[in-house]
Amino acid sequence: MYRFFVPMKKIPRTTHQQKQVHVVHGKPVFYEPNDLKLAREEFMANLARYIPDEKITGKIRLMIKWCFDSNGKYLDGTFKDTKPDLDNSVKLLQDCMTSLGFWEDDRFIVSLIVEKFWSDIPGIFIQIEVVDDELG
Repeated sequence: MYRFFVPMKKIPRTTHQQKQVHVVHGKPVFYEPNDLKLAREEFMANLARYIPDEKITGKIRLMIKWCFDSNGKYLDGTFKDTKPDLDNSVKLLQDCMTSLGFWEDDRFIVSLIVEKFWSDIPGIFIQIEVVDDELG
């Protein structure tokens, strides 16, 4: 099992779905707007120090806990039920981890657990576990 906490005062809220498209010579061309590029760069820079010595192989259970700054307004550790949506937030992070070499390809992620909380210490908790075919 491999786990770490990435302290981030302000977690990027830009999602992978915010890619843009425009048409050039009748063909769609996809591109990343500046805010998405900046979010990707921030994730890459903050995750770089946690890259494992060797790529994690096998079937992977990935747990991500988004810990958003409570600003003293919310009780530490309580669930965050406001934007961003969880399903939109995880793809960019996974893509960054794949690019950095945490694993060969994110297709090996067979179990994904994602939660978001209010926290006095903002950041992202990540746990990576290799699992077998047993349930649980």
